[in-house]
Amino acid sequence: MKFFYYPGCSLEATAKEYDHSVRSVCQNLGIELVESEDWCCCGSSAAHSLNKLLSIALPAHNIALAQKAGADIVAPCSACFNRLKRADKVLREDGEIRQRVEETVEFKYTGTINVYSLLEALVSIYGLDKIAARVKKPLNGMKVVCYYGCMLVRPPEVTNFDRPENPQSMDNLMKKLGAEVKMWSYKTECCGAHQGVVNEKLTTRLVGNLLEMAMEAGAQALVTSCPLCQANIEMRRNQVQDLPSFYFTELIEIALGVPVEKIWFKKHLVNPLPLLQSLNLAS
Repeated sequence: MKFFYYPGCSLEATAKEYDHSVRSVCQNLGIELVESEDWCCCGSSAAHSLNKLLSIALPAHNIALAQKAGADIVAPCSACFNRLKRADKVLREDGEIRQRVEETVEFKYTGTINVYSLLEALVSIYGLDKIAARVKKPLNGMKVVCYYGCMLVRPPEVTNFDRPENPQSMDNLMKKLGAEVKMWSYKTECCGAHQGVVNEKLTTRLVGNLLEMAMEAGAQALVTSCPLCQANIEMRRNQVQDLPSFYFTELIEIALGVPVEKIWFKKHLVNPLPLLQSLNLAS
């Protein structure tokens, strides 16, 4: 199985531990990731609010690279996935914009490449049972809530992945890894990451609500697929809300029996090692 790997900007900088775990998991599952040195920012931070053509052309450049590689795109970052899916939808459905983008990017869109989030690729394409069969170190005793955030499953007419209000993909994956998944109603609520710089008060309140509800549900940790959400949750928490926030790939890596590299966990603002060590999941 082969995918064109689009890490996106966050995994090159603030979320290097996510990139590390993604590559490790795919290698251990036998999934080939093909990455081009020429990929560019998808424009999720600002381009879509400033220039419509640019907001399509930026992700279209990466779609062009995937076409050339002959492989479907897989994007770990929820925001990147959302922008790539939006661009692909416009290119498929709007002939006028498609022509302008083709001229700008200098490629011919074929519509032969699909865009997947990494979560979707692992759960729906690779398969939960195949992952479960490779588990060597079940996450027994770990109580988690799965946090999908705003952009992974919405809007459904764009993402076309899971249920927009009560998604289950990550929940089902965590159960296969042996974790106890707690029910809660905040799995797709906004964490305020895009307001983190301009409105810290609002963001802190939103993050506080998330963590309060996670703790009320009995969770020991949150699991997410979005580097913006993960960083925001750990940065904007208050001091009594020290729940670690894992990327779902980090927990897959542990369950597969891959030795925990403490250097990567040290990049988390809330140290996850005490929880892992209390459950005999890390030395």
